[in-house]
Amino acid sequence: MVTKTRSEGGYLFLKRVIDFTAALLGVILLSPIFLVIAIMIKFDSKGPIVFGHIRKGLNGKDIKVYKFRTMYENSKEIFENFTEEQKKEFYINFKLDNDPRITKIGDFLRRTSLDELPQLFNILKGDMSIVGPRPIVEAEIEKYGKYSEKLFSVIPGLTGYWQANGRSDTTYEERIAMDMYYIDNRSTALDFKIIFKTFISVIKKEGAI
Repeated sequence: MVTKTRSEGGYLFLKRVIDFTAALLGVILLSPIFLVIAIMIKFDSKGPIVFGHIRKGLNGKDIKVYKFRTMYENSKEIFENFTEEQKKEFYINFKLDNDPRITKIGDFLRRTSLDELPQLFNILKGDMSIVGPRPIVEAEIEKYGKYSEKLFSVIPGLTGYWQANGRSDTTYEERIAMDMYYIDNRSTALDFKIIFKTFISVIKKEGAI
């Protein structure tokens, strides 16, 4: 038992070192891309460039997850005008095909996952890791049911087993199963495998949201 605890502690320490170093380098090297995206968003539609979305982090605590804005400023009003079919589709998987709330630039950012880049600052803060289950909103806790406690036992990630294996092409039940698999089998080797597979999926635009 002691050996297992030390092994896990070593993994978590190394994970944090890699997270912080990679995120810091990412912010520095990608700063020109941040600037270009910011200009594109500003010229495309009204509203902030970056917004913080409240999600659940380690131990179920609220964290503000940063993203480049991909929706129109009046997205809430647009949602209220959704048809019953659209709302039903959204509440099943918390996503919607051809979502009218998404801007032209926002669609591009989502398909390339560039909208997630500001989460490098979440990683620097320690709210998130490079790899882990994606942070969920409070309304999604019910979907995880008995698995929610295990989900909240780890730090959420910028990418995860789900994103590396299908992303939005999977059902929500499959996503939960993938999250549980990762938590039960997480290791440095698996983390690097997920990072590599995520990169390939993004390049090929597999399961793009």
